[in-house]
Amino acid sequence: MLKRTMRTGYAFLGSGNESAAAHSFNTAFIAYVLGKMTPGVDVSRMVLMALIHDIPEARTGDANAVHKRYVKREEKRAFEDAVRNTFLSDELLELYNEYEESKSLEALLVQDADQIDMLISLKEQEDCGNPNASMWLPFVEKRLKTDQARALANKIMKTHWASWWMDDFKKNPA
Repeated sequence: MLKRTMRTGYAFLGSGNESAAAHSFNTAFIAYVLGKMTPGVDVSRMVLMALIHDIPEARTGDANAVHKRYVKREEKRAFEDAVRNTFLSDELLELYNEYEESKSLEALLVQDADQIDMLISLKEQEDCGNPNASMWLPFVEKRLKTDQARALANKIMKTHWASWWMDDFKKNPA
């Protein structure tokens, strides 16, 4: 269902789209990077936490900031229902609660990874000419909780979204 559940904030941005599954994958990879930047954290735990952080959306759908003003979602209940009767339920519920309750440095870093995924999407939109993206970026940056995430966000903001391939293409044209 997460592959079919689209993130709803893009409607307000005016362009772009992304599934909840793609967002979860991106968040997991960013969590891995942040974990590698942070001595003493359990990187594997962070990656798993990132992979499951939006499982409730398979049942509740995605709610953006405007929706959350008007609609109450029971995300914890949705998560519990999704993992009930599986042999992984206790482990996954523990990870989900740790994330939601900000119980550890790992949870804070994964929450930051969640925000950095949005920051990357907004930076792409900005670099492609969407004037609305630049209005959103400061709000995302303010939500970052760790020094590691702020350092990574700073690098992202100084890098054009297409530089990963364009710089190489300029050096080695076909």
